[in-house]
Amino acid sequence: MNRPRKQTVKRRLSAVPGASLLRKISAGVLLTFSSLPFTHAEDAAAPAVDPATSLPAAPSWLPPVTPMPDESAPASAAPAAPAPAGDAPQTDTTPVNTSSTAPATDPSAAPAPVIPLVQPVTSTITVAEMGQTNGLTLSGGQLQSGIIFTLPADEVVTNAHLSLALKISPALIARDTTLELMLNGQPLGNLPLNQSSNGGDVYDLDIPSAMVVSNNNLSFRVHDSNTMTCEKDQSDKYWVTILPTTSIGLEGQQLNIGRNLGNFPRPFFDGLQMQESKITMGFSAAMKPGDVSAAAMVSSYLGMLSDYRSVDFPVILNDLPDQNGILFGKPGDKIGSLTLPASNGASIQIIDNPINPVYKLLLVLGNDDNELRQAAYRLISGGMPNNAERLDVTQQTIPSSKPYDAPRWIDTSRPVTLGELAGKDPDSLISNGIYHDGIQVAFRAAPDLFMWDGHNIPVRIDYRFPTENWIDEDSSRLNVSINSNFLRSLTVNKVGLVENIWRRLGGDSRQERYTLQLAPYLIYGDNQLQFYFDIKPKKDAPCSILTSDNIKSRIDPKSFIDLSGSYHFAQLPNLSYFVGASYPYSKLADFTDTLMLLPEVPSADEIHTLLNLAARAGKATGVPVNHVQVAFGLKGDERNNALFDRDILAVTTLGDTPFNQQLLADSPFSVNAGSMGVKTPTQVQRIVAWLTGDWYRQPVDADRYLSSTGAWRGFVSYRSRWSNDHVVVVATGTDDQQLLKIHNDLKSPKINANVRGDLAIITDENGIRSFSVGQQFPTGQMPWYMMVLWYASTHIVILSLIATLVSLLIGLSLFVVLRRHAAKRLGQK
Repeated sequence: MNRPRKQTVKRRLSAVPGASLLRKISAGVLLTFSSLPFTHAEDAAAPAVDPATSLPAAPSWLPPVTPMPDESAPASAAPAAPAPAGDAPQTDTTPVNTSSTAPATDPSAAPAPVIPLVQPVTSTITVAEMGQTNGLTLSGGQLQSGIIFTLPADEVVTNAHLSLALKISPALIARDTTLELMLNGQPLGNLPLNQSSNGGDVYDLDIPSAMVVSNNNLSFRVHDSNTMTCEKDQSDKYWVTILPTTSIGLEGQQLNIGRNLGNFPRPFFDGLQMQESKITMGFSAAMKPGDVSAAAMVSSYLGMLSDYRSVDFPVILNDLPDQNGILFGKPGDKIGSLTLPASNGASIQIIDNPINPVYKLLLVLGNDDNELRQAAYRLISGGMPNNAERLDVTQQTIPSSKPYDAPRWIDTSRPVTLGELAGKDPDSLISNGIYHDGIQVAFRAAPDLFMWDGHNIPVRIDYRFPTENWIDEDSSRLNVSINSNFLRSLTVNKVGLVENIWRRLGGDSRQERYTLQLAPYLIYGDNQLQFYFDIKPKKDAPCSILTSDNIKSRIDPKSFIDLSGSYHFAQLPNLSYFVGASYPYSKLADFTDTLMLLPEVPSADEIHTLLNLAARAGKATGVPVNHVQVAFGLKGDERNNALFDRDILAVTTLGDTPFNQQLLADSPFSVNAGSMGVKTPTQVQRIVAWLTGDWYRQPVDADRYLSSTGAWRGFVSYRSRWSNDHVVVVATGTDDQQLLKIHNDLKSPKINANVRGDLAIITDENGIRSFSVGQQFPTGQMPWYMMVLWYASTHIVILSLIATLVSLLIGLSLFVVLRRHAAKRLGQK
């Protein structure tokens, strides 16, 4: 039987008002705005244009760009903005050598190549990357919603394309409705949702590039509101979902924004970029630990700025990046074809990339480790002077952190209001209308918070429902949860016989305050309180109120969470603390008590992983690692080295066997011939573990799993042999490729949630497996009487033996006393 040929679905949007004006603005766009066709994804694609051979012309509405100056001509001094005290901005910079010998000028030589003013760029942003990981669903009374996406400020869009993936309910298809699309308040067109839609089509739409700006709002609305909004209980029947694979493809031009330190962190990092930022770090062949320390400071700062966005720090050694990059070194060092310029002290300079002057190189320079740290600190501690290409940095004192003073961690010394946690947006604790998103209040906490069993964390919630007569107050609820764990449904009115009678008599029985008792185990390093006002309208409620945004439900900013009854106490090693909040290194947020350790000759990928971990720490605490120390290799005499009397974070691959054997000496782990194993506990160690109640170690299981696993990456942790009060965490993998995968692994909530114990192994086939291998030790502070109770509760065998021994002694003593008393009573000697 012959199969029918699959027909290509094509849609044409209805005419859009104002199309003629947009045609004038976006002259040269591939499709005119008055006829924006939706085409099925299976339609034949247009021939691709090679950006290397066909550079898109800049739109006519762009401001003129000043040509780049000739590098051989003397630079003219530009007026510099006032710099902080002691810093001297300079614009007449020392020429930067790009080769060891300057070529002679040949009059017959071909003319110099034209320096491009812009660079073609392409990108694709999915709805998932816009923050809607599950897509966007329109249903019931909520027939309109939107998504915000942003673009870097130094990119100009010349071509935009929407690939719209939909899933439509059969009941909605039968209604013959339409989906209207709008961008920044301007209509893009209407897509019919009729019988010809199968609920799984992908539609393509060319968007006028003039409509795409730095901050954009892409909105969707289902046209059938006059009938569907009155069907209050049909939200599960009529719906359309914009799938998370829906994407916007962008073609544009990277503008040359000039050499200006005042633009930092641009062009290296732009907070408007929704996709992962890749910031290349470069070092010379003569790289020293101080260079990596300075890079870790800058990486942690940029990680702090990235917040929820992802940031990655590729590393190149003795070579220049193809695009933007930050280089660290001493004056005179060579990185590829570039010789770092001379400097009398610490300095920061921005230059054109010799490979492509559209891109920039930021030079962080110092003649020694201290000057490099000073240059890095000046770069990240305050705004850079505007209209300056170079800044000479003077010596200044770098402030130190105190324990648990990370600004992104909730204060545990007093109650903290939700208004403080919500930030500067006063509307973030308000819900508009009946159909709305939940109120989210995020906060971070030190992962070692401890409370005794039976003690809870009070959370006082002051809330207010709308006072409308069409609200079904008996059915409406405020649902409260934390980290997706449901806590309680709070009613509109107080519940009770007397309260009901009083309300029916016309009295005020509204419940607008409630104190939850939150179990301590529900608090993690990264937390999110969620409030949802589930407002139920009465059956006779008018349809107009269902889509009205003039109805407000509020959480009072004075509501609070009180962690003042908790203590800082934990047992280490515990890798869940590390992946959640970089603990214990983040106890002092600037890493004053932390040593970052690399092999004696580290590879680019090992430094890459180290910088990513530093960025993760800055993101968790909101503080750059200004006092971190970096060391290369182990010499064997570190026991008397004060540098090792601290927590150690090491990065290595299993191929470096000599370094790993030194690193893992006196630990429960061993390395031989590039493979890791777990040492078999001795009989004495087993007896001690049994007596101390440590019955859940898995050394045999862990060793079997390691021996049967080929390629893997993960974390190892153990008590430091250099200082019994500190811990070592090793990020490792079987090779560099496996080591680099840790960055993406830590972006997975599933992997993060399952990292625990002191050994975590990640493979592509089996995901994450965690084991407890070595002995833990307590750290932190608690009152002495609580410490006694804690030791008694965790060492039940020893406690039982002590109780048995005491009972024996008391029993024998009583036996002797009573026997003498009986003998005396009977007249016996």
